[in-house]
Amino acid sequence: MEQVTTLIENLGFPIVLSVYLLIRFEKKIDLLNESITALNNTIIEALIDKKEDERK
Repeated sequence: MEQVTTLIENLGFPIVLSVYLLIRFEKKIDLLNESITALNNTIIEALIDKKEDERK
């Protein structure tokens, strides 16, 4: 806790807050990226299945 207080005194509140938010958002951005990749793969699989059904 003392280190946080020292950082705020030396760097200023806006910088410390920005770093904190970036660290928190990084995890959420990684999860969002994984979700988008999974959705993309699902859409591709659905399109492939649809094309195969049309050929039959």
